[in-house]
Amino acid sequence: MNIVLLSGGSGKRLWPLSNDIRSKQFIKIFKKEDGTYESMVQRVYRQIKKIDKDANVTIATSKTQVSSIHNQLGEEVGISIEPCRRDTFPAIALATAYLVDVQGISPEESVVVCPVDPYVDDDYFEALKALSDQADKGEANLVLMGIEPTYPSEKYGYIVPATKDSVSVVSAFKEKPTVDVAKDYISQGALWNGGVFAYKLKYVLDIAHKLIDFKDYKDLFDKYETLTKISFDYAVVEKEDKIQVMRFNGQWKDLGTWNTLTEAMEENVVGKGVLNDTCKGVHIVNEMDVPVLAMGLTDVVISASPEGILVSDKEQSSYIKPYVDNFVQQIMFAEKSWGNFKVVDVESGSMTIKVTLNAGHSMNYHSHNHRDEVWVVISGKGKAVTDGDERNVTVGDVISMKAGCKHTIYADTELKLIEVQIGEAISVQDKTKYEL
Repeated sequence: MNIVLLSGGSGKRLWPLSNDIRSKQFIKIFKKEDGTYESMVQRVYRQIKKIDKDANVTIATSKTQVSSIHNQLGEEVGISIEPCRRDTFPAIALATAYLVDVQGISPEESVVVCPVDPYVDDDYFEALKALSDQADKGEANLVLMGIEPTYPSEKYGYIVPATKDSVSVVSAFKEKPTVDVAKDYISQGALWNGGVFAYKLKYVLDIAHKLIDFKDYKDLFDKYETLTKISFDYAVVEKEDKIQVMRFNGQWKDLGTWNTLTEAMEENVVGKGVLNDTCKGVHIVNEMDVPVLAMGLTDVVISASPEGILVSDKEQSSYIKPYVDNFVQQIMFAEKSWGNFKVVDVESGSMTIKVTLNAGHSMNYHSHNHRDEVWVVISGKGKAVTDGDERNVTVGDVISMKAGCKHTIYADTELKLIEVQIGEAISVQDKTKYEL
């Protein structure tokens, strides 16, 4: 089975855990059997491999998410990188060309496209296999998953099947309605449109070639910034006559807000937190190393991270985005392909960061023009390279780099260090990379 997972935006509705680098799908909030936590993308990837260990998984995403994907899923997962945002049709066309031209998959094979972050059980992935099998039959050019509604939602578009069969021709599509209109749709047998569909690779490639002048994946990638922004629905779905819908009546939740996310959490407290016995329906998610105490609250979410603190009624938490859009702040935490960093202190002329490198990984070999840096190793062992000179480092060692000095560090074991940046113009753009 070939699967393309669409991994989008910054997910600001889950601030302060999400930011411009760490989208909601990378937040480790779901407890596993061994007591550790996994993110939405890790959970979905694990579930896919459980159902089909040979599944070919590709994530269509922006370049800002690549480090987080490698950090959480490893290096084997396929990644189709969008050079910039051009809506869902260009993204899906690029991913389709990636599968054919880069991964060498036959255009006759089918692919399932779905969001990266649904909260679902294993039966959903069994349904994805059935969706792919249905696309293989060639009875329709496009096969959509229609989700049996559990309530009249305003958040989703609706698919109206022609019959009540498990697989049916699509009679009509309906835009996102009001609650009253949604009730009417559901009474007519309409299904939620969750943005899950399957097609043969050649089908979308043929449409892409008709709409875009390109030769292959590389050519499409190079021209990507010039492409017209257009959704997959407008470019493909609304113009296609041969469409089927397959019913799915299992659990399916879109965890796009704190309200819906806390409904899926197995425990009320993640991190250091205490609820007294008069709290009802309260959830604490705390990434800080300080305790959070909640008393006498009802239906409230409390979240703390290096980015900030949220205390909100769960219903009101759905309206967080316009407030967060007005915040202008330094990114305080991010996962990279080699580990992660957390900003500890920011002052005029200096910044202090705690850096964790995973065993066997290293930073890019790089330099800065406008700042000096000092590393203090606080745990682990590794090798530091400064201007070509290599030295072993361990706990207590100090490495100083003046502006212009080329440097990197390699972790033999998990390696933690404190990085102090000193300069009047500290910026993430002040970085030049080199081959080592």
